[in-house]
Amino acid sequence: MEDGLFSFVLEKALRLAAVKHRDQLRKASELPYFYHPAAVAVILARAGFGDERVLAAAVLHDVVEDTDCTLAELERERFPPDIIAFVAAHTEQKLDGAGNKRPWKVRKDEHLEHVAAAPLEARAMVLADKLHNLGTMLYDLEHTPGFWSHFNASPEYVVWYHQQMIEKCDQGDDPRLKVLADECRSLLAQLQSRIDAAS
Repeated sequence: MEDGLFSFVLEKALRLAAVKHRDQLRKASELPYFYHPAAVAVILARAGFGDERVLAAAVLHDVVEDTDCTLAELERERFPPDIIAFVAAHTEQKLDGAGNKRPWKVRKDEHLEHVAAAPLEARAMVLADKLHNLGTMLYDLEHTPGFWSHFNASPEYVVWYHQQMIEKCDQGDDPRLKVLADECRSLLAQLQSRIDAAS
């Protein structure tokens, strides 16, 4: 990291994400939403993606998709272009031009194609995000009654989406990416087993 152990760009990302997500909670829990992007950054660092700009993008990965923040705001905050590009690659367009929520399957299909063309670091960030989501799903299934009612799609579609995203991201021969993808597949198999056992 160019600033030594303390990174100013990562600090700025942490502060912005903490403010933007401060009134949000994770699905199926009372946990502050901010712990999720922080966990994604930790997963990326553990997987060998320790560059401060990748970690900063991981911390910011949901601010445009899930808060009032825009890519233009990230530019005004003087985040480097590669951080903004990584966030853009991760951002799903949830609303149409009139401000209405777009159909779940339509936006997921579009996002899958967008991610497939993204650079390595952005795909690693997506896999770290999916890895944390899958792990928390497995945890919450054990502790949250009516868990699936918190989702906008059926369990089958949730599994399908994660399968497709893992395959779109797992391209190339970078061993760090392979580790992330394989861990995602392992957790997804466990989730599928839980779904099968409950049906």
